[in-house]
Amino acid sequence: MTKTARQFAIREIIGAGSIANQDELRLALKRRGFAVTQATLSRDLRELGIARLSGGNRPHYALQADAEKEILKPIVGSQVLSMKANESMIVIRTLPACANVVAEFIDTLQQPDIIGTLAGDNTLLVIPRTQKHTAHLLTLLKDKLIEGQT
Repeated sequence: MTKTARQFAIREIIGAGSIANQDELRLALKRRGFAVTQATLSRDLRELGIARLSGGNRPHYALQADAEKEILKPIVGSQVLSMKANESMIVIRTLPACANVVAEFIDTLQQPDIIGTLAGDNTLLVIPRTQKHTAHLLTLLKDKLIEGQT
């Protein structure tokens, strides 16, 4: 099983339930066929941006929103083919069947100047709050999706 598959399973397990410690997570991974050491698990948690929170009845692990955005950024950016704007809207062209993923990523940015996104199969419409924000949003989206890739 690959590192990517293991890290995907970790994200699913953390997202589905209340995992209080690394031992619980290690056992949940073992039930899915992933035998991992504590050192590997610690490294995966750090790479995924998963933090241990102490709220609620007991401590639990949670994926931090900012870390999730950073993980998705290069993946989402690679799906974008072009961005164009007129005075009132931005159109983003993506690889086939990728517009919804890019739209979801843009929605997670929670930009107050974006009213919403509308995605088809390979085309995405970004609707700015006002016409005067269109050029700024185009620059911001290019930075977040394309130019900001490392």
